Amino acid sequence: MASSAALRELQRDLENKANDLSKLQKDISKNHQIRKKYTIQLGENELVLKELDLLNEDANVYKLIGPVLVKQDMAEARANVKKRIDYISAELKRLDSTLQDLEEKQNSKKETIMKLQQKIQSLQAGKGKA
Repeated sequence: MASSAALRELQRDLENKANDLSKLQKDISKNHQIRKKYTIQLGENELVLKELDLLNEDANVYKLIGPVLVKQDMAEARANVKKRIDYISAELKRLDSTLQDLEEKQNSKKETIMKLQQKIQSLQAGKGKA
């Protein structure tokens, strides 16, 4: 009887750990989606910076604010794009470190789950012999 209660407890624990693992996997997936969005934005902003570098200093540059195009100084436009690139790069680094942390937690949970499954199997095998 004691082994039956222990088995139920282990199965409950296994279920909780599996739910935790599922949440971690969802977080990892969300992180990948956000990272993909930032990577696209980084590419777009780098392309804008290259385009700005091709223009003459006296060229007219406009910024879209809502439905209106507003004239902007070339130096200000370059500075804004560079700031955006710096911000996006910093966010990508932060997301990378978060992702690495999440993946380490995921691997740890997987190991814990495997050990629990082995315990349950050994208990069930011992119960079957009795």
